[in-house]
Amino acid sequence: MLDKARANLRLACEQLNIHPDVFEELKSPRETLAVTLLIRMDDGCRRAFPAWRCRYNDRRGPTKGGVRFHPNVSLDEIQTLAFWMTFKCAVANLPFGGGKGGVCVDTKALSPTELERLSRAYIEAFSAFIGPDRDIMAPDMYTNGIVMAWMSDEYASITGEPLPTAITGKPIAFGGTAGRIDATARGGYFALRHLEASLTLDPAKATVAIQGFGNVGFHCAKLLHADGYRIIAVSDSGGAIHDPEGIDPLAVMEHKQQNGSILGAKGHGETREISNAELLELDCDVLVPAALERQITMENAGRIKARIILEMANGPVTPDADAALTAEGHIIVPDILANSGGVTVSHLEWVQNRSGFYWDGSRVRDHLKATMATETQAVWALHNEMDISMREAAYIHGLRRIAESVEARGTQAYFKGT
Repeated sequence: MLDKARANLRLACEQLNIHPDVFEELKSPRETLAVTLLIRMDDGCRRAFPAWRCRYNDRRGPTKGGVRFHPNVSLDEIQTLAFWMTFKCAVANLPFGGGKGGVCVDTKALSPTELERLSRAYIEAFSAFIGPDRDIMAPDMYTNGIVMAWMSDEYASITGEPLPTAITGKPIAFGGTAGRIDATARGGYFALRHLEASLTLDPAKATVAIQGFGNVGFHCAKLLHADGYRIIAVSDSGGAIHDPEGIDPLAVMEHKQQNGSILGAKGHGETREISNAELLELDCDVLVPAALERQITMENAGRIKARIILEMANGPVTPDADAALTAEGHIIVPDILANSGGVTVSHLEWVQNRSGFYWDGSRVRDHLKATMATETQAVWALHNEMDISMREAAYIHGLRRIAESVEARGTQAYFKGT
């Protein structure tokens, strides 16, 4: 994954004629720490869990990125996600670099007390690596507000003082911010709404399929449904449901909370169960991959029918599939733009923690909407001006900002006097 991300970077550097010093700095992470967390389980035994934290680049400010708990987490994935975060923060024009962390664990196999021990052990292992002005953590896959609260509490115990700025995505009662829970989804929603006219997209007629019904997928479905979009399919880890007549996301979430899965939930017509793979290939106007990386590959790219793909997951479309889909006329709103709402509102939480003055939800949403509109328009303009994909445009947009911070410290040309 990281090698393919570097290929995108090299292409953007070549298109912008960026100084080679910039690529040299960005091609590898600044530092990565790998540890093994030893946890006492409820039955008295001890288990080991591999864990990582990567600070990819901090030229624009302290690194920022989530912590994911997932059985497939690996070093390559963490470093790639940190690379993407570097660009995501630059695209959103935030004073952050990119970071990421993770633990290789199946949280569904842990009790709540085991999960708390794991969360606190992660902070104990990485306490010297993170900090409010060095590396700021946030929730990610299978981590949430209470995990962030445990981590923040542990960090305060280790440092001897409350430092809420070291971790974002906390519950409001623990120094979190209004609007954080649905921020990632709302950012993608704002990006799509901003592009409606350019994409000739009519909410009253458009159909949407959403892969993933966790926090991001659910809130994205809810927001789009409220604006008139017809949600025809959603999925979770157990499978998907499809109803051409439409699905009410609130009813599906209620069913999931009662039964543990979306399977069996009913839509407005004849609802049938399908696989996650089948959902991706449905005939719809907008496809929202909001689950895992590498869901659309060259194996299934030729069967993708959606005209617009809104990447709410990180890296759901592989680079070769991206090129193939773009050549066929599909519009892909890339992850480093589409899902940047989460880190944008995390920045607001960090700012509020530092000042001790907290905003209400409407002010947070207004700020997020303005940010997404500004950066989406900038990426769309580059897409048209340079006749390139939106992903290439987003990388170039972010790279310009990162390059400025690198070049401001001097490049080879400066030291040679040329």
